[in-house]
Amino acid sequence: MAEVNGTTAGSCAPGSSAAAASEFSRACTSTSPRDGAGGISSCCSGSRSVVSSVRGIPNIGDGGLDLVKDWVGSCGRKTQPGRSVTERDRNARSGRSSIYSSPAAMIHLKQPLVLSAQSGNVASPLFAATAAASSQQRRASSKAGGRVRTRRISCASTEEAMGASTSVTTKERNLTVTAIVTAQAAPASMYISRGLDDIQDLFGKTLLLELVSSELDPKTGREREKVKGFAHMTLNQGTYEAKMSVPASFGPVGAVLVENEHHREMFLKDIKLITGGDESTAITFHIDSWVHSKFDNPEPRVFFSVRSYLPSQTPPGIEALRKKELETLRGDGQGERKFHERVYDYDTYNDLGDLDKNIEHRRPVLGSKEHPYPRRCRTGRPMTIIDPKTEKRSSTVYVPRDEQFSGIKGLTFSATTLRTGLHAILPALAPLIKKSENFPHFPSIDDLYSDGIPLPADAGASLHIIRDVIPRVVQMIENTTDHVLRFEVPHMVERDRFSWFRDEEFARQTLAGLNPICIRLLTEFPIVSKLDPAVYGPPESALTRELLEKMMNGLMTVDEALESKRLFMLDYHDVFLPYVHKVRELPERTLYGSRTVFFLGDEGTLMPLAIELTRPQSPTKPQWKRAFTSGSDATESWLWKLAKAHVLTHDTGYHQLVSHWLRTHACVEPYIIATNRQLSRIHPVYRLLHPHFRYTMEINALARESLINADGIIEDAFWPGKYSVELSSVAYAATWQFNTEALPEDLVSRGLAMRREDGELELTIKDYPYANDGLQIWNCIKQWATDYVNIYYNSDEDIAGDEELQAWWEEVRTKGHADKKDEPWWLVCNSKDNLVQILSTIMWVTSGHHAAVNFGQYHFGGYFPNRPTVVRMNIPVEESREDEMKKFMARPEEVLLQSLPSQMQAIKVMATLDILSSHSPDEEYMGEYGEPAWLAEPRVKAAFEKFSGRLKEVEGTIDEQNNNPENKNRCGAGIVPYELLKPFSEPGVTGMGIPYSISI
Repeated sequence: MAEVNGTTAGSCAPGSSAAAASEFSRACTSTSPRDGAGGISSCCSGSRSVVSSVRGIPNIGDGGLDLVKDWVGSCGRKTQPGRSVTERDRNARSGRSSIYSSPAAMIHLKQPLVLSAQSGNVASPLFAATAAASSQQRRASSKAGGRVRTRRISCASTEEAMGASTSVTTKERNLTVTAIVTAQAAPASMYISRGLDDIQDLFGKTLLLELVSSELDPKTGREREKVKGFAHMTLNQGTYEAKMSVPASFGPVGAVLVENEHHREMFLKDIKLITGGDESTAITFHIDSWVHSKFDNPEPRVFFSVRSYLPSQTPPGIEALRKKELETLRGDGQGERKFHERVYDYDTYNDLGDLDKNIEHRRPVLGSKEHPYPRRCRTGRPMTIIDPKTEKRSSTVYVPRDEQFSGIKGLTFSATTLRTGLHAILPALAPLIKKSENFPHFPSIDDLYSDGIPLPADAGASLHIIRDVIPRVVQMIENTTDHVLRFEVPHMVERDRFSWFRDEEFARQTLAGLNPICIRLLTEFPIVSKLDPAVYGPPESALTRELLEKMMNGLMTVDEALESKRLFMLDYHDVFLPYVHKVRELPERTLYGSRTVFFLGDEGTLMPLAIELTRPQSPTKPQWKRAFTSGSDATESWLWKLAKAHVLTHDTGYHQLVSHWLRTHACVEPYIIATNRQLSRIHPVYRLLHPHFRYTMEINALARESLINADGIIEDAFWPGKYSVELSSVAYAATWQFNTEALPEDLVSRGLAMRREDGELELTIKDYPYANDGLQIWNCIKQWATDYVNIYYNSDEDIAGDEELQAWWEEVRTKGHADKKDEPWWLVCNSKDNLVQILSTIMWVTSGHHAAVNFGQYHFGGYFPNRPTVVRMNIPVEESREDEMKKFMARPEEVLLQSLPSQMQAIKVMATLDILSSHSPDEEYMGEYGEPAWLAEPRVKAAFEKFSGRLKEVEGTIDEQNNNPENKNRCGAGIVPYELLKPFSEPGVTGMGIPYSISI
């Protein structure tokens, strides 16, 4: 017999109330019958004699006697509708738990499946311990390296369970279990079937609950019969209660099935099971999910306990449910998905424009050999009539129900911004601002943050839309009823309004700005294009050896600079050159291929040496290219400023479409789909990744609806126009690799770090704020993932033998990223080390990577000359037309302003960046909140607390580095401290904070 807490499994300790209960079972010759719904339905005969007879049982104690009296008194007593729950229940927290939760909450979470009675109560085998699998399964698990589960304590209340012979035949006793369901209060709205639902509530049949045992019936070898009960409304709003009579031999509850009797869905927070009225026995099933109406789908929802199991360790009583739930989530790939469904499936990006409404909205289907792309979630909408490969658009886009925004997120973001707001703000602003009007001078740009743009008194609906969408920027003029559109001053302009104009800041932002993940070490010279010279012209670069050495002021030769790793490049040449002529056909847009070379000085800062702009050859014109430097005369100086504007535009477009949208939003969606299709809710890897996927599918659907769609905000305000998402497909094909999405491998691949012999990284640029802070976050994530994996997997064989895990990783590669499935760089999920690397990479991309490229958008792009989204005019010296050159020589500042975005483009982008840079009030920051399943397992909880502590240390380290004057890329006069990778933040536009997930 195994020992549990010093007591031999299968026996009762002498003197315990459980032993006394066994004596009590001898005194009771009658049983407590139960009805089909599980309620106590008849009275024990001779109740007084029973109580009298137990008084003489040794060690019964006053508590045991009180329990007997309670049990006897409950016979024949029916559940009282509307029974109130305690104040403690009303105030119990639901959903995700903070690591700073109350001690009581922690106690419950440590032993979520323990409903054993406390002092004075009968020890119930119902919830004594997690059920063990059959001995055959345990042996198989042991051979595979899995953990053998502890035998449950079996202090049964019958002679047979005690193992003693008796001539008295008894039936097993039943236990009363109270189920308390906490639901999110429904809005007071009317709908067609509301009256029927109210009647259903009056009859006490709101939710049908079914308790599922983790064990099989030893007599039949099949699943035990489920215990059912209806939950009725209580006097506490949002709380429902059911009383069920459960056989004492039922075993641990492994799952709860819920059927919603209403005609509308309900959001359940949790279900608490209490044995015999003793709240210390309570276990909580954390739900945080919508339960569909049985009239939409007759199949009940299944919710598992917080205990995590590998497939081979699944208790036999819930094995079938585990498989069936995954089948439900995969769906059958047929038909249009409905709002209430939870089906995860794959599709291509073929829904960015509805050709039946506008033929100009034709966009290539992304997700093919010609246009490789990650997959999105399938909606099943019908195809357009004009093009059978293009999906029709609709007012809402299907995402699985549990992926949709919460009430708080919906109210603060979705309902009033992207879905109804940004879609409406464009026409709302149109009558207020002339679309193509330029800013006449730089002070007029400054007015956006000081005086603001007056809004007409008769703006009406437009004013209300703008005020609802971006309330921070609509302000009332003092002592009047007039309103102005006034933006907050971006952080970098607030510190130094001229910083954007300086070369030092231009270079610094490649390391500590909004897009610090594109700069590369220059390793080869001369620089040569890899494109076909027959199509694009001569491949040689205009950045010559003589030019670069001149700009280095003779400090060293190019070869010496390459050898000492002093030259770096921002390269947008080959990726953009094929689109130059296409973009130039769009109104008020131009494009070049560009290269910018930087020199690393002795103080650890970069200085731009030269910029190359290239126009490829065409049937009518030869190739044009020219190198620009910050010359000593006024003309060269202004041409340099114009060239920098072009490079900044290229970097801004690449950042938004590739660094941000593609590498985080788009590439993560397949991970989410595969995780839900192949990993059970009780799989430990599912539970590790779950918070990292919160809201991402919803925000991606909204992006396809309003941001990256045909004629959406990105196409309207950014230079690639209708080629925007297509261009991200080109970048995906050319550059995306899963292995280099891991931060250390990314740095090594770009030459910004090298591995020493001991395996540690050494940065090429020591003061590289993104890399310095990012590696600290990466190390925290990887250690957390390592600790977590080691808890659940004992060996590499366990990894290879986990069929759900193997199916998950196979599907990520062959379906989610199907266009790259045959690439050699995919990691093989066959060892603990590789699994840790895979999980760390996914967790980093959803958290640190996304935070670094998203939450600084308004700080750095809110003043649009610093990061223009479009340049509308060619650089004057390209054609050297007399009229253009004359205008440039007379008023170069005016030419620069005419090249930058128009007023309408600038304001739309600024409003969008203000929204996208904002943290929601219900944001979940990495390390601050723990999943209930983590906190329920003591070893996982301990590892998580270490993870959280490490992140707090990182926050302090970042503050120290930002205050160290030796770090000139993050500390200095007017410099914005690098805080994008500080782990925690308050709501709003703060420029810091790392949420678990891509939630905006």
